[in-house]
Amino acid sequence: MSNPFGTIPDEAILEGTATDAYFDRTRTTLEYAGKNPHVVAEVTADQFPTGSFDVVTGVKDVATLFEGRAVDVDALPDGLLFDGGPVMRIEGPYLEFAELETSLLGFLSQPSGFATAALEARLAAPESTVLSFGARHVHPSIAATVERAALLAGLDGFSHVAAGELLGREAGGTMPHALMFCFGEGNQAEAWATFDEAVPEDVPRIALADTFWDEKSESLLAAETLGEDLDGVRIDTTGSRRGDFRHIIREVRWELDVRGYEDVAIFCSGGLGPDSIRELRDIADGFGVGSHITGADSVDFSLDIVEIAGEPISKRGKLSGVKEVYRTEAGGHHVALADRDAPDDATPLFEPLVRDGELVREFDLDEASERCLADAEAVGFADTEP
Repeated sequence: MSNPFGTIPDEAILEGTATDAYFDRTRTTLEYAGKNPHVVAEVTADQFPTGSFDVVTGVKDVATLFEGRAVDVDALPDGLLFDGGPVMRIEGPYLEFAELETSLLGFLSQPSGFATAALEARLAAPESTVLSFGARHVHPSIAATVERAALLAGLDGFSHVAAGELLGREAGGTMPHALMFCFGEGNQAEAWATFDEAVPEDVPRIALADTFWDEKSESLLAAETLGEDLDGVRIDTTGSRRGDFRHIIREVRWELDVRGYEDVAIFCSGGLGPDSIRELRDIADGFGVGSHITGADSVDFSLDIVEIAGEPISKRGKLSGVKEVYRTEAGGHHVALADRDAPDDATPLFEPLVRDGELVREFDLDEASERCLADAEAVGFADTEP
C-alpha cells in the first residue's frame, strides 16, 4: 500500500488539491470569466490588539508552499509573538495562490497554538527542566510539528523518536509503566536494575516510582537499588489517585533527603499544565507536559483580501488596506496602514519571506527559540497569559 494510513500526501498540499472545494469552484469561475486580479491578502487572527499574545510559527512550511508561485510574501519572523493584526502578507495574481489558503492556514493555526501553550508551560517553571510528552495525543503524521513547536517555545526536549530524526534532535525518555508490569509487583528493583544494565550509559537513570506501591516507598527502593547511579525518580500518579500532589512530592523529597539521596531529582508528569507546574516548581526538578500542549486551541487565523488592483477592499467586519505591524519599545503590538508613518518608538515586524516564488529567508530552530523567549519577555507574556 502506498498510503496505508490515509494521510494527505505532500504532492496534494504542494499542488493545491489539499483544499476546500469552493476554491476549486472559484478557480473554475474566474478562469471562465477571464479574471485574475492582482491582490494583496493578509493572514490575521484578531484585527486589533487585545492584550493577549500568541506565538506565530509554521512560517517555514508556508514558505515551502509558495516556492515556485509568482507571488511575494512577507511574514513575521518564526517564533515572534503577536497581538492582533496580520502575521503574513501575500501579493500577486489571485489564481497563483487561491487554492493554497486551506493548507496555508493549517500550517500556521495548529502549530501556533501548540507553541503558545508550550511557552505557557516553559514560563511556568523557567529554571526547571520541561519536556514535551504530548506526541501520543495527535496523529503520528504531525508528531514532528508538535515537538518542533515545543522546542521553539524553549522546552528542553521531547519524547518522539521519529520526530527527532526529522528535526535532527535526539528524543529522550526512560521507562513506562508497561516495563514495570512486565517484571511484576514485588520485582520493581529487578526492573530498575535490568534497565540500568541494558540501556546505554548516556540515558538518564530515571526510575518510574509509582506503579504498584506508594510513591515514597518505590522512590526509596529505587534509590537503594541503584545508589549513586540513580539520577532521579518520575512520579506519574494519575489525577484520580493524587489527592494533594504537592504534599506527595514534598514527602518523597523529604524521605530521599533524610536518607542522604539529596542528589536524586524528582520529575513529575501526567496531565500537568502551567498552574500545577507553578505549584510544584519549588519542590520538583522537572516536568513532562503533554495534553496542555496538544490540546491547545488552534490560533484562529483567516486569510482575507485587503486590496485589489491597488484599491483597498474588505468584507464586513474586516479592515481594508495593506497593513504593517510594529513592536514598540514598551513591548506593545501596534497595527497601522503600511503607507502611514510608523510610531516614533516602534520597529516594523514584517520581513520578506518569498519574492516571485523564491524563498529569501533562512530558518534556524535555535534562533527561533531564542527569538520567542526574548520576545515573550519583551511583551510580558508571563503576565498576560490566562
